[in-house]
Amino acid sequence: MIGILFEDIGHVIYEVAFAVIPLLIFFIVFQFFFLKLDKKRIRDILVGLVLTFVELVLFLQGVEVGFFPAGEAIGEILGERENTLFLLPALGFLFGLVATFAEPAIRILNYEVEKVTAGSISKNVMLITLSIGVGVSIALAMFRIVIGFPLWYLILPGYLLAFALVFISSDRFISIAFDAGGVATGPMTVTFIMAIAVGVASVTEGRDPLMDGFGMIALVALTPILAVLILGLLFKWKENSSS
Repeated sequence: MIGILFEDIGHVIYEVAFAVIPLLIFFIVFQFFFLKLDKKRIRDILVGLVLTFVELVLFLQGVEVGFFPAGEAIGEILGERENTLFLLPALGFLFGLVATFAEPAIRILNYEVEKVTAGSISKNVMLITLSIGVGVSIALAMFRIVIGFPLWYLILPGYLLAFALVFISSDRFISIAFDAGGVATGPMTVTFIMAIAVGVASVTEGRDPLMDGFGMIALVALTPILAVLILGLLFKWKENSSS
């Protein structure tokens, strides 16, 4: 059993090393010429890099042997069921909520927003907002697979709406919104939810996994932007009403 879990882990170690070693080189160069950190700080940073390396290897190996196969299997089972018009979008919304709550990058963003705004924008409000945004995007992606319409029917109006909201939303929410779109497309969403979408498309009659299973991440990057911009409008309306 253990052997199966760590089968072909060599290429994962190589890929992670290829990503981490350049960062280590940059740090060494900056340490030598600019930073001049003391030995304790250097030791802590190196320990952190080692832990990051090990955790990335374990995570990516877990994705290959667990997340991808499980996601595709769930997607295939859901896609083979009848009357999926409402079932798949509803389950997609639920999957989006769960994946967002488990997304580490989103938690970091929420923590930084709360810290920088001195608690006026709480991390819980941000978490709920982004969870709803990602849930809506997954629901729309599942609906697109069931119905079978082009991706740009959602992307084009969505980004036009986002740019329109930029001009009327609160200024402090604009930068947060576009960063939120990036952190929402983290490892939990990309690995598990995309595998489900590909699995659904692969067993749905008349759908191509390549054409219909992909494109979901573009929606995941869009809807959190809209959600945070709308949150900015709510804050702006609250401030105007209280003044």
